[in-house]
Amino acid sequence: MRDRLTDALYGLGWGAVRRLPEPAAAALGRTIADAAWKRRGKGVLRLESNLARVVPDAGPERLAELSKAGMRSYMRYWMESFRLPSWTHERAQHSFDPKGIHLLTEALAAGRGVVLALPHLANWDVAGIWVTRALGIPFTTVAERLKPESLYDRFVAYRESLGMEVLPHTGGSAFGTLARRLRDGGLVCLVADRDLSASGVEVSFFGETTRMPAGPALLAQQTGALLLPVTLWYDETPVMKGRIHEPVEVPESGTRAEKTSSMTQALADVFARGIAEHPEDWHMLQRLWLSDLEARKDHA
Repeated sequence: MRDRLTDALYGLGWGAVRRLPEPAAAALGRTIADAAWKRRGKGVLRLESNLARVVPDAGPERLAELSKAGMRSYMRYWMESFRLPSWTHERAQHSFDPKGIHLLTEALAAGRGVVLALPHLANWDVAGIWVTRALGIPFTTVAERLKPESLYDRFVAYRESLGMEVLPHTGGSAFGTLARRLRDGGLVCLVADRDLSASGVEVSFFGETTRMPAGPALLAQQTGALLLPVTLWYDETPVMKGRIHEPVEVPESGTRAEKTSSMTQALADVFARGIAEHPEDWHMLQRLWLSDLEARKDHA
């Protein structure tokens, strides 16, 4: 019953929000965000705890301001995502203003595969639709299997309608498919600041240890693809901003594990700089650092 209710609510969101004028949808998102922030639920408290690592000198008042802005940014993500399938080609073309796009287009034009690795900043789906519609470049990504299954199917259908090839995170075949796409000179986009496998690479992130997925680094090593970190952020305009950073190169020496560790740490460092510049746009409402994950186990 709970799964059916969750799916029904998401379906209602996709249907109702899509029909709203954009200013009305944005206002609705802010209203919902503020109401959620005032309730001080687990997600808001976890967001504040995570932001305390990002902005260590922030006092309680500043953290509250950041978490309120963070919830508004998070709901902007959802309002935009619900409306994306109804965007015109022109709206999609003017939805995103990235710097460093030549790093992507020049590599693909030369026939080299590219891995774009992003943290949970702003709206990666907006960036994706811009790539498919403004640049005309298809890409492959991986999605976490959501419950209920019908909700996961809805997300997959939604992203595929935007021109993305979506592979399930579980099942074991995703890595091989991603590698084939890259060897064929294709584009792969991966959200890569939170490990979902419990077998990721340990990195230092804002002074504490967490794990991040090894996939981006391993794919670059095995296929020769270019690994490009990407950070995103919102400003006061409807146009999301972003930056494609300089490539993370494969080290010339070391074992595969050592190379993977070095490259994943380099990604983490770029992510940290982007998140520190725009902490309110980091949508991390889950436990991330190992100390928090271990504390949860201790209380289980």
